[in-house]
Amino acid sequence: MNEMYVNFQKETGLVKPVHGVCCAPYGVNMGDNQSHIKNRFKEANIPYCRLHDCCGGWGKAHFVDVPNIFPDFDADENDPESYDFHYTDEYIGAIQDAGAEAYYRLGVTIEWGSKKYAANPPKDFGKWARICEHIILHYNHGWADGFEYGIKYWEIWNEPENPGNRFGGCMWTGTKEEFFELYKITSKYLSKKFDDIKIGGYGSCGFYAVTRENMPQTHKDFVTYFTDFLEMVKENNCPLDFYSWHIYTDDEQEVLSHAKYVRETLDKYGFTKTEAHLNEWNFGAEGKSFADKHNMTGASFDAAVLCLLQNTNYVDMANYYCFSLEAQYNGFMDQNDYSMSLAWYPFVAFGNLYTLGNAVEVKCEADGVYATAAKNEDKYDILAVNYKNSESRTAIHIDGCEGSKTVWVFYIKDDCPMQEAFSFSCFNKTDLTISLPEKTVVFIKIR
Repeated sequence: MNEMYVNFQKETGLVKPVHGVCCAPYGVNMGDNQSHIKNRFKEANIPYCRLHDCCGGWGKAHFVDVPNIFPDFDADENDPESYDFHYTDEYIGAIQDAGAEAYYRLGVTIEWGSKKYAANPPKDFGKWARICEHIILHYNHGWADGFEYGIKYWEIWNEPENPGNRFGGCMWTGTKEEFFELYKITSKYLSKKFDDIKIGGYGSCGFYAVTRENMPQTHKDFVTYFTDFLEMVKENNCPLDFYSWHIYTDDEQEVLSHAKYVRETLDKYGFTKTEAHLNEWNFGAEGKSFADKHNMTGASFDAAVLCLLQNTNYVDMANYYCFSLEAQYNGFMDQNDYSMSLAWYPFVAFGNLYTLGNAVEVKCEADGVYATAAKNEDKYDILAVNYKNSESRTAIHIDGCEGSKTVWVFYIKDDCPMQEAFSFSCFNKTDLTISLPEKTVVFIKIR
């Protein structure tokens, strides 16, 4: 039997915003009434929504990307008429209305095709920085009939080191040195203009060569790109409030290994106050495992990752990729009727923990079994998962629930998304033994 211990008397810090997402389920035909966004984001208390690859290829020409908002690079960057904010206003407005916060990627959507429209380096880095300034002014300071959202995180570019395919780089066609220059100019300029935002980047492709043998040279170069970037930032005294990176894998421990590597490397180079953001992750290898993203294989992996990221100090924020309508990587929704898949419900459960605020001590003694828990003054929640352990029985030892309480046990398993299984009464502490077979998630509420 697997053993699990939860002590609500021992607080370990705050529940972290690791259940963020990339993109939002925006529908053009909904206008300002983006019900898919507002209903789902509220249901799971989504904290942050990263804006990258929004609405499909080329940002559907009108969303978020700098060339979409400022389509004529030769236009006057100080003139509001040079900007097209319309659809991005709708998109971000729904996110903010839902209680989440936009996390704005300043850059372009991935371009896999034979012609690159936006992945080329801007022809004037200083002007590009000034254009970004006006985008921030629009969303945070009301410029050009804008808003005062107070968007905190502004990410410079995404995966500039991505080697792309036979047509070349799909995110950045310039050199490493050119990207470093863009980051240096833009980050320093924006930091002088705004003292109320956080600036970072660069959405690294990831660090597969750290944990896998026989990786191609392109993947090995991801590692040196990272360390060279840190050297450049340090040498030029550039802002780096957060560093962002990505991973696609079915190994929850590989996620943890990469998170540890990033945190330790940042610390080694003196960036101890720089936040670490895993702002793209999903089940399986990139470009594969699409069916499993929706079923209990993906759901249990998601729950395991959420538990691991919460229970360790390596990551400050995480964003699942992705939550767009009509997107292969969206494991949350059936792409035919937009019904919610099993993989969505671990995020709903974690969102409940997030609202409670205070994380507590959890110990799991079995490999492949994970849990995390949270409390406020009189509410207690536990999220637990058996991702890959053959033992089907788990004993959960719960201590520190003050006073007389009722325990509700909900299962997330095949054909059973967040369904109450049973409930009982307890006083201060309790032990319960439940069936928790492999690829099963359980959510426990104590009130």
